[in-house]
Amino acid sequence: MRSHLVAPSLLAADFRRLDRAVELVNTSEADWFHLDVMDGRFVPNISFGQFIIEQIARDAEKYVDVHLMIEDPGRYVESFARAGASGITVHAEACTHLHRVVQQIRECGLKAGVALNPHTPVSQLENVIEDLDTVLIMTVNPGFGGQQFIYQSIPKLRQTRDLITVRNARAVIEVDGGIGLQNAQKVLEAGARVLVAGSAVFGADDPAEVIRQLKAIDANPVAYV
Repeated sequence: MRSHLVAPSLLAADFRRLDRAVELVNTSEADWFHLDVMDGRFVPNISFGQFIIEQIARDAEKYVDVHLMIEDPGRYVESFARAGASGITVHAEACTHLHRVVQQIRECGLKAGVALNPHTPVSQLENVIEDLDTVLIMTVNPGFGGQQFIYQSIPKLRQTRDLITVRNARAVIEVDGGIGLQNAQKVLEAGARVLVAGSAVFGADDPAEVIRQLKAIDANPVAYV
């Protein structure tokens, strides 16, 4: 049984000191960098793109998890791969041809993930689940950091876990939105394996200690291989 992973979201970092945020993730017990790309159309906000990810990836010593909250993400898969992504997650709601985009990601040699917004049913994954490395369940409405966790997402995590189990798929469940020490154990018990934490980490007086505490949580009801 492998322990869960912690992926600090750099969207919550101080971009005036982005190098320090990268160094924090590199030297802490964190497992992944989580990078949220927003286009101002699929979600209301605009964050950053390939250029910033390229700068981060140059110094990143861990997995670079790129979450595309953008319309028509298939147009940009290759450019984000060149920028240094280790894996790319796209939103089911943003893809007219979801299977095609997942295959694009895999053809670039990257891990492929699909994200679901809070209102999107798990059934949207049924035709691609065997091709995925990650399923990202949004536990807030995407587009802004610092939102409150939607507790109705807990049953959805269980449904996703059940789909993965029934289909004997390799995908692991990632959870993003309002994650912190107050709810991490509940989402892990529901089947999540990757905790994305932004404000809980970078808003803390001691971000490395929060990461350590998130990693130390003992909640592994599912044996992942």
